[in-house]
Amino acid sequence: MSDSGPVLPWLVIRQDDNGNRYRVGRYATQDEAQKIADSLDARGHKQLYSVERIGQPAL
Repeated sequence: MSDSGPVLPWLVIRQDDNGNRYRVGRYATQDEAQKIADSLDARGHKQLYSVERIGQPAL
């Protein structure tokens, strides 16, 4: 943590059927973000959930 608050470099991103991308949340660790993405994905909706690090391009 720094003077500006906690560092949350990991994002969970939702992509809908039209290719639109939305940030679902920010997390401190990749593991934490992946657990959230996996739990959202397990709900069975058509959206795609992915985990990305801020500052790194999506694959």
